Amino acid sequence: MHIKCVNLPICLHVIKIMKNSAASLRQQGDHMIDGHSGKSTAFIKANLPSLTIWLAVFLLPFFLFACDSRKKESYTPVYATAPAGKQAVLVFGVLPFHNPQHLYEIYNPLVEYLNRNLPGITITFEASRSYEEFEKKLDSRHFAFALPNPYQTINSLQHGYHVFAKMGEDDKFRGLIIVRKDSGIKTVDDLKGKIVSFPAPTALAATMMPLYYLHTHGLDVNQDIKRLFSGSQESSLMNVYLGKSAAGATWAPPWQTFVERNPQIAAELEVKWETPPLLNNGLVARDDVPPQVVDKVKALLVTLHTHEEGRQLLAAFPLARFESATNATYQSVRDFMKKYSEVVH
Repeated sequence: MHIKCVNLPICLHVIKIMKNSAASLRQQGDHMIDGHSGKSTAFIKANLPSLTIWLAVFLLPFFLFACDSRKKESYTPVYATAPAGKQAVLVFGVLPFHNPQHLYEIYNPLVEYLNRNLPGITITFEASRSYEEFEKKLDSRHFAFALPNPYQTINSLQHGYHVFAKMGEDDKFRGLIIVRKDSGIKTVDDLKGKIVSFPAPTALAATMMPLYYLHTHGLDVNQDIKRLFSGSQESSLMNVYLGKSAAGATWAPPWQTFVERNPQIAAELEVKWETPPLLNNGLVARDDVPPQVVDKVKALLVTLHTHEEGRQLLAAFPLARFESATNATYQSVRDFMKKYSEVVH
């Protein structure tokens, strides 16, 4: 058995005390032996060494505990936010276009690419389970970099973020309204009194733009339909397939992914209406991320379409390219939100 002495001077003092105690016990034992006779005297004399050892064993833990306690009382732990000489990890958050696992499969390779090409910088990908969870993280400045939808992009500016790039292909940023092929729905008026499913209240292309489209085509979206917020793009579509909603809204890339991953289910659905396009999703950086780091990340992203590795990463989204952008780029989204908020409640 090995006993670790946490404080050598104290433990040496303890050993000295135990040695003196053993000697004192032996002297007392001799006195006891001198005052007794017979079997009792013989028993005490024969077992005196064992008694001494047992006393030492019994007292040792208490002395060691005292030594260790004295050390602990004087110890104050020190915590650091990052190892010396290393940068803190920068969290990259992406709006939950898909479920967390699928989102990770698509976007984590992009983050790994950034890390390979950014010496001394560590970025980690983080998925969120819902729009609400993602927005709470964005509002609390949890993300260093984020890919929110255009509505969330302009809101993020109030929390210390700024736009440095965006997804290209604005023509793909349009809302789609999906119905079953056997639904019998022909016109917007056929949705009166029925349930329409959406991913989330703050989904711009998949909720706000479809609602505004229905409004501009004669439907009172505040009275004529019941909105069902299902939590994700896939759930909005599955509600239509299962007959839980008469129609469901999404937008182009998730619909394309859904068709590829669920061809038999998608074969029973059809795109009934499309909204006009708006600006695509933005890329934002928190204001405490060094400008030179933001510039390096931007340069890597907006040049992905110029080489084979980058084009393979973009194909997974799917997307043709990222492009440069600023806060001013999203003025048209502000204009849309003003019109939307006036008519949809």
